[in-house]
Amino acid sequence: MTDRPYAESTARNAAPILEVLKRELRDSQRVLEIGSGTGQHAVAFAAVLDHLHWQTSDLDEHHAGINAWIGASQIENVSAPLSIDVRTADVAVDGYDAAYSSNTAHIMGIDAVEKMYSLVGNALRVGGVFCLYGPFRRNGQFNTQSNADFDTNLRGRDPAMGIRDLEALDEFAAVNSLRRRRLYAVPSNNYVAVWRKTGDPIT
Repeated sequence: MTDRPYAESTARNAAPILEVLKRELRDSQRVLEIGSGTGQHAVAFAAVLDHLHWQTSDLDEHHAGINAWIGASQIENVSAPLSIDVRTADVAVDGYDAAYSSNTAHIMGIDAVEKMYSLVGNALRVGGVFCLYGPFRRNGQFNTQSNADFDTNLRGRDPAMGIRDLEALDEFAAVNSLRRRRLYAVPSNNYVAVWRKTGDPIT
């Protein structure tokens, strides 16, 4: 279909992310994707992880593209997108046992990133996991010069954007009863970070 949005980077990174999700979501049933974008990841992952119900979401202007991918795929375990702006949205409390987001933290303002962790903390049941894909700094350091250059480019376009410190994300997570369990290095100098919801806020 020519009316479906297409992102080359999304197509390229799907396979390595899927290998992580096969492990991390093997015991999950309901997954909330935050910022489904073009919809490519949703249909690619739901097709393979057919034990899951994959719930897409995004701002309203992206829904037509996501629905086009879902309609073309004819996959039954992926749902039409919810209207979610992480800064204002409410979701069903304890309604999901996994959440996933890709390439979102560095294009949101830091206030929205903090809100995303609050949303995820509410959405996940105890024991649920949050998998976040993208570039991160660790201990204030970039892992490559290309990511440092990318960060400069982002901040030049919008000072609110930028590659986030993983330790800062851990702090947002801890307030919402999420503890980081694993960090996977994947191609293109990115990571998949995985947090698990505990029963109580982490101090």
